[in-house]
Amino acid sequence: MRELQEVLDHIFSQTVSRIILSNPENNQGYQKIAVRRIQIKGELQYQFEKYTRTQVFHENLTAEEAKKSLLHCLQTQFRQMEALTDVQTHLWKRSKKGKQLYHEKTREQPYQETNLAHNREKQYLLREGNVIPPLVDLGIFTPEGKIVQSKYDKFKQINRFVEMVNDSIPENRKTLTVVDFGCGKSYLTFILYYFLTEVRGIEARITGLDRRRDVIEHCQRIAEKYGYHGLHFEIGDIAGYKTEEHVNMVISLHACDTATDYAIWNAIAWKADMIFSVPCCQHEVNQQLRGGSSAITRYGLLKERFAALMTDSIRGCLLESQGYHVQLLEFIDMAHSPKNVLIRGIRGTVSDGKRREALRQAEAAIDEYQVSPALYRLLMESKERDGWNNGT
Repeated sequence: MRELQEVLDHIFSQTVSRIILSNPENNQGYQKIAVRRIQIKGELQYQFEKYTRTQVFHENLTAEEAKKSLLHCLQTQFRQMEALTDVQTHLWKRSKKGKQLYHEKTREQPYQETNLAHNREKQYLLREGNVIPPLVDLGIFTPEGKIVQSKYDKFKQINRFVEMVNDSIPENRKTLTVVDFGCGKSYLTFILYYFLTEVRGIEARITGLDRRRDVIEHCQRIAEKYGYHGLHFEIGDIAGYKTEEHVNMVISLHACDTATDYAIWNAIAWKADMIFSVPCCQHEVNQQLRGGSSAITRYGLLKERFAALMTDSIRGCLLESQGYHVQLLEFIDMAHSPKNVLIRGIRGTVSDGKRREALRQAEAAIDEYQVSPALYRLLMESKERDGWNNGT
């Protein structure tokens, strides 16, 4: 019977694919440890995934460090180890009385494992291992830059938003001016600023706007703490906000009811290159609904959902009538929130025919259901006042 140290030396003399430690002594500390072989800048290392009941922590070690760590864990905490190498399967157990059992079996075919951790890393723009201050303060990353397992869904949602923004920014973009309407506590604003400046290398200037003084003062203190000099916050209302700067991007996340319309309207008036809006609480159209099919508006819950869908559809059509390429995208999974639609508008070359058709479709819905959405009113008022080009 080999001693545990000899077992580990024997395993590491082969090409290790995966090692699992399980059956802990007690419920304190780690409940499972998974080890896999990785390459970091051409150097062979072993990544430890250490699971508690609610979190997972990561650590990268050399081969000698990995063997020492495994030896300590098996001597003090875990009673079982399963190791897969390119040629063998190894199983080690320790009974409650301290008796050790070891068995090895030659594999019929070499073991090949898809490295899921690295597939996941390639998928995300915000990468684990980087210390991102907003993600640490949110409790999504540990201070060492590791994902807290219980926050993994939130991590995916944040990356989803960053990916949709990143896809819309030209590769050669060097500067960017952004206004975030209804910024609230601004977690996504801080993360977006980090991504634009640290990952994309863009000289970004972001203004967060909110009506609550305490929120704005808090956000400004956080920006100063992070050293985010291009990020500042102002007290103000979306409807009356003015700026002399040329705004490239407008963000409006969960601005309630007609606040979303005013945010989109400002973006159109500024000829902003990009608009990202996640609408919330479409009360206006819901209260106005009169015409159309009575079967759709008969039941309150369905009427509310229909009003939300129609409101955002009209907003998309009106944006397209102003020369934007428009997509309505799923922001997050429906399981997390029913308010999961993101309106993305990218200013570009839209033919006169498409602009006229988009406006026609919006007006057809407006006439059928006898509604008057705020964004449509703003566009028509501007047309009368300034001769606004609405695509007709």
